Amino acid sequence: MATKKTIQKVEAPIDQHETFVSLQKNFADSDMTVEEKLKTIYELQAADSEIDKIVQLRGELPEEVEALEGEIADLKARCAQVTAVVDQLNRNIADAKLSIAEHESTIEKYQRQLETIANSREYDSLNKEIENQELLRQIDEKNITDTRFEIAGRKAELEDLKDRVSIRTEDLKSKKQELSVIVESTAKEEAGLQARRNACAARIDARTMSAYERIRQSVHNHLAVVSVYNGDSCGGCFNTITPQRLVEVASNRKLIICEHCGRIIINPDFES
Repeated sequence: MATKKTIQKVEAPIDQHETFVSLQKNFADSDMTVEEKLKTIYELQAADSEIDKIVQLRGELPEEVEALEGEIADLKARCAQVTAVVDQLNRNIADAKLSIAEHESTIEKYQRQLETIANSREYDSLNKEIENQELLRQIDEKNITDTRFEIAGRKAELEDLKDRVSIRTEDLKSKKQELSVIVESTAKEEAGLQARRNACAARIDARTMSAYERIRQSVHNHLAVVSVYNGDSCGGCFNTITPQRLVEVASNRKLIICEHCGRIIINPDFES
């Protein structure tokens, strides 16, 4: 007796540039009816639209908070760099002081030697060495003076940076508090909407969800699903819909895509 072979359906990979024809075919090929899927995707869009309204209440606060955090981090990094420069300059001064002490010690040694030398040639040579050591000592002293001047400038820069950090930190605190108030006031509502959205998304196949998200990202108002406007137009771009497509929209038996803006058009009855 021949055994019956089980045929497994092979899912094609999701194409980000998938044609509307293949999307429509996939939309119809499901355990859910097309009408149920259309209602579900409408409910998904409704939840997303309400979430968008809540996000809009926050205005530019999230971006402002992020920008302030980045600015403060940059200022603190600059403070660290200037502090490291000041530390190095102080080490340079310490090294120069040691060098001066060595030059003075060498000068004293040569001066003692001068007292015991009778040869004029050696006397002139030691005097030349003393002059060289004196010159090197003066160079070190000038370097110390210049370095101290630079340190003063760096410290003034550091104080300015610290003041800016303090001001921006207060600004950040204020913006975060303002954002926190808005987030807390809408947290419960947003959580409920997110649960609704997740429930709808769980019922929609990955291919349709990919197309839905792609359409939402491509239009300015993030409306991927719209109803018929004024009886004969797309509710997204307001271009006229042909009578044949209006009939198809009303039948709830097919996924209809606006040929002008690419949005999904659903039966206005879903909104009631």
